[in-house]
Amino acid sequence: MVKTRSDRVISTILKHDAKVTSYKIALLRAINDVVLSFPDLQTFDQDIAVPLRELARFWIAYYWPFVERDAPILQGPRSRLDGELRNDMAFRDKLAAFRAEWEKAWGALSKPSDGFLAINELRVPRKRKAYSSTVLKSFGNAIRAISNTIRMPIRYAGPGQWSVFDKPVRYGQLKRSAVPLPGTQDRDVCVVVSADLWRTFQQVSLYVEALCIHEWCRFTEKVDQRTGTPIDRGQIYRLLTDRPDSRRPLTWERNQVDLLLMEGIEFTCPWTERRIHRHTKYDMDHLLPVSIYPINELWNLVPSDPDFNAHVKRNRLPTLERLAKAEPHLRLAYVNYQSSEPLAQAIREDVGVRFITIPTNAPDFPLVVAKAVISFVDQVATSRNLARF
Repeated sequence: MVKTRSDRVISTILKHDAKVTSYKIALLRAINDVVLSFPDLQTFDQDIAVPLRELARFWIAYYWPFVERDAPILQGPRSRLDGELRNDMAFRDKLAAFRAEWEKAWGALSKPSDGFLAINELRVPRKRKAYSSTVLKSFGNAIRAISNTIRMPIRYAGPGQWSVFDKPVRYGQLKRSAVPLPGTQDRDVCVVVSADLWRTFQQVSLYVEALCIHEWCRFTEKVDQRTGTPIDRGQIYRLLTDRPDSRRPLTWERNQVDLLLMEGIEFTCPWTERRIHRHTKYDMDHLLPVSIYPINELWNLVPSDPDFNAHVKRNRLPTLERLAKAEPHLRLAYVNYQSSEPLAQAIREDVGVRFITIPTNAPDFPLVVAKAVISFVDQVATSRNLARF
């Protein structure tokens, strides 16, 4: 089997591969997001085993706006099989059902980007408990249906079959020949991304994101929607680039921090160095803003000056110099979290699903986390060329 060169494979697939559906575009966009979402895997410089369910999570977010009940947007042709009209996407019904259950739970119609909010909420064990069994069941059904569908673009990416990726297998069969994403189990079916290709995604992340969206808009514009109303490229672009907001309340986190403040424990705003004590107003600041990555994992949440957060930081990321200056204050926040049993458990769980190189029994766990978070934030800002303060 001859592999396509890693420095050319991405653009070749996106620009030149035949596409009946948008699956190949979604596959590369998902791998690109996975590479950015798990920053410390780069330290191994080895092949990476990515569970199909992890790619499926991102597909939920990407395809979310295309399964709106009253305005579905087709992602390929619909054919007849045994006299029945088939869906354009094999998982459309399952994803539409999950979106409907999510909207019931929220009591309102969702935004086009709420799929990102949904997948990150349901990634964290303690947050999953807030959702009904019906929501969780429909989510699991969508993940399984998409995971099965993902096998096809993995097989046909590049020239011929299996020319870029090998056939997905359970992680237990890989005999530890590839480094797994955090939380990967032996039973998880994984696709292996070569070390060279992983590095390529890291180096050209912004380019891949932009090219994926561009090609996705071009593809969808050409699909016959069978409604008499053409879908223009600008409409698709708005759907694919919509960003989540911060509607999800952080009630539990704030309550736990308030208890620490009542006990006399103090925090320091990482940006203004203002002391935060019992009688101080504060925000739970997302280090990575919700509009960039809607991550409500505890390592991404620290008390901060509300005025600075609202009027200066906003949706921007700190420069590396500001991050370095903030390190002791981030460490202090993580030390304080360990003073609370619920917060201590939460941050160890949340770090465990994101950073594979941080042992929960590290001698100075808060400092190790602070350094890893700083590296993560800087990497995201650099890879996507985001505005900084």
